[in-house]
Amino acid sequence: MRYRPLGRSGSAVSALTLKIGSDALAGGPSRAQSLVFAGLEAGINTVHLTSADPVLAEAVGQALSQVDRKLIQLSVSLGRVDARRGGRDFSPEALTGSIDRILHASGLGWIDLALLDEPGEDEMPQTALNALKAQRTAGRIRMLGIAGDGEVMDAYISTGAFDVLATSYHVNSPWQTKHRIRAALERDMAVVAYGYFPEELDTAKKAETVHVPRKGLFGLGGRPKHDPLAGAGTFAFLHRTHGWSAEHICLAFALTDPSVATVMVDASHSERIEALAAVPERDLPPGLAAQIEMARVRMAAA
Repeated sequence: MRYRPLGRSGSAVSALTLKIGSDALAGGPSRAQSLVFAGLEAGINTVHLTSADPVLAEAVGQALSQVDRKLIQLSVSLGRVDARRGGRDFSPEALTGSIDRILHASGLGWIDLALLDEPGEDEMPQTALNALKAQRTAGRIRMLGIAGDGEVMDAYISTGAFDVLATSYHVNSPWQTKHRIRAALERDMAVVAYGYFPEELDTAKKAETVHVPRKGLFGLGGRPKHDPLAGAGTFAFLHRTHGWSAEHICLAFALTDPSVATVMVDASHSERIEALAAVPERDLPPGLAAQIEMARVRMAAA
């Protein structure tokens, strides 16, 4: 595992962040704990809770209590009071209440990163931001971040109130995402990536046709059905690279960007954690970066 600085915090975070949600409790708290243990054994020192579920926080807290608190990073998404039903609440009471529950249940002392989960333009009152700043001043949270991909993120970045930007980032990310990352870096914000393997690329068929017009020039024809050049200049190569899975290529690509401090990954079992944790130690095959760039350019022009 490799480690990188997390912005101005002075902390070193693993290249991968293990994302844990309430679904990890399906087999009981011990299952969530086993995932955390597997992550720690793989060198992952950063765990992200997708909700303020106290049962989840307690299970993760018990697992992380086996390690020196100063060596681990705990982040949590705030703002969604019920992820399954889509309930959202960015009021000061809801946000501070979530922090209280997590700290009480986990026993970890503080939250390293409180990440606001895609607040809309009018969902985040100034009183809520003031309450979070007070929590940061009191040391209950160390850093305050904003997560999302919409244009409203530009406004939040411009306020200078946040320490971290979390955004989706993958081989086919639009130019707006890169511009947003640059703007965050100019504000001395750390960048956390997620969504490195989008659904639009998860099969060879999707990767070959994403954003590619179905018809040829002037709407006529296109390539023959069995054209040997079919897929050339697209992301089809993601599924045709020897010794690499498409997901691992996409993860490695995200990790090659020096702007990204850490990439969030989902894992439902220890074997998957072990496989993903091996990716930061691998170099992309020669020529693959050029293939990615050619596909990006073609997709943008399509």
